[in-house]
Amino acid sequence: MVLESLLYPTKAESKPKLLLLIGFVYASVAVFLSLWIFEKESSFVMVFLTVLAAVPLFFSTIKLEESKDLHIVKERQLLKEHNKAIRFFMYLFIGIVLACVLWYVVLPSDTIDYLFEKQIQTISSINNQVSGSATAPTSMLFKIFFNNFKVLIFAILFSLVYGAGAIFILTWNATVIGAAIGNFIRLQLAEYAGVVGLSSVAGYFHVVSLGLLKYAIHGIPEILAYFYGGLAGGIISVAIIRRHYRSDKFHNILKDASELTLISIGFLWVAALLEVYVTPILF
Repeated sequence: MVLESLLYPTKAESKPKLLLLIGFVYASVAVFLSLWIFEKESSFVMVFLTVLAAVPLFFSTIKLEESKDLHIVKERQLLKEHNKAIRFFMYLFIGIVLACVLWYVVLPSDTIDYLFEKQIQTISSINNQVSGSATAPTSMLFKIFFNNFKVLIFAILFSLVYGAGAIFILTWNATVIGAAIGNFIRLQLAEYAGVVGLSSVAGYFHVVSLGLLKYAIHGIPEILAYFYGGLAGGIISVAIIRRHYRSDKFHNILKDASELTLISIGFLWVAALLEVYVTPILF
């Protein structure tokens, strides 16, 4: 496959910013193929094709990270090595988000209606839950945290069962976030153009930056949590496939996966705090 041969894990970890471009290409190719071949079902097909392109690199990286557990004893050094993988996963995710934002903003409205149909429904459902809830901030904090915690559990289980299964959940979230940002930008551009005519380039980029920032504040730690959780589940999955559970080092693998899971829970808590107490103040 052409796309999967563009990068390999060691190169990806040494040059993670390349994944920004790769993620953008993966998603953009998926957008055009899904619109071309499966136009009316493109909302899900786009996600599937993006995942299909990303799985080989994702799984190869998890195998590389699992092998590090067998050779690196010091946990701090091991976490430092894992952070290389997390960093390049994050760039891949951002690349997919940016592609979705771009195509949401520039494509015609009727095309968007079916390209992002399921994502728009998900966003509407989330917004209805939030707007329809008159609970106190503390209650909302725990509600958001436990909702995100369920997603984390799915990310861990998908990676545990399918090896690189977490990439599906993460790609789906990337398309939802991309659609949310794109929708915010389109609405703000329409409003801004109606008031001031959107005559300056600075005004355009102000709206785009505002849209990205609104979701980046709490979105980055939330997605990092899913990546750490997915990596934890994937490492155990690879260890089982390679029969490393028979090795004396298997307890190191379990310890490492447990610490990655705890880190992911910590990021989820930070994300929930930011979403409840910081994002509403700024936006």
